[in-house]
Amino acid sequence: MGRIRLAFSLAGTVALLSGCGFEPVACPAIGHVAAVSVTVAADYADQVGSLRLKACQDSACTEKDLMLNPGAVTADERCTPDGVCSATSSPDGTLQGFLELPALSESPLEVTVSGTSKTGSALPVRTLEFTPKGEYPYGERCGLFISAGVWLDAGGLRQR
Repeated sequence: MGRIRLAFSLAGTVALLSGCGFEPVACPAIGHVAAVSVTVAADYADQVGSLRLKACQDSACTEKDLMLNPGAVTADERCTPDGVCSATSSPDGTLQGFLELPALSESPLEVTVSGTSKTGSALPVRTLEFTPKGEYPYGERCGLFISAGVWLDAGGLRQR
């Protein structure tokens, strides 16, 4: 009789513990590129012909001429009762580019921007050291997203 009670106790314990297991969490299937993004302010964009970006982190540097694209702002339009939403995009006068890196961490990052004006003269060389931002936008179980962005205007370079 003692063995039967022990067997029932063990079976009950296993049943209770299996109900306490972790439920799988659905994480979005979104790729994340290790990169530094650059936004050139609208009131400075007309002076910029080309930009070169150099980013150094943890004793490794990456440098490249940037492909600059027109920036835009997005505005929500409306959502239907069944949950379908739409938005519009319109140019905002900025220029945007990015430099892909082999890796990006939350350690200090030094970014140097150089370039030429539309007339071919050299733009001032700007350097900024900052710490990239790490966030868990979908919860800790879905991974850390690290972002690094800078804003360039006539006054200099600052973290975005």
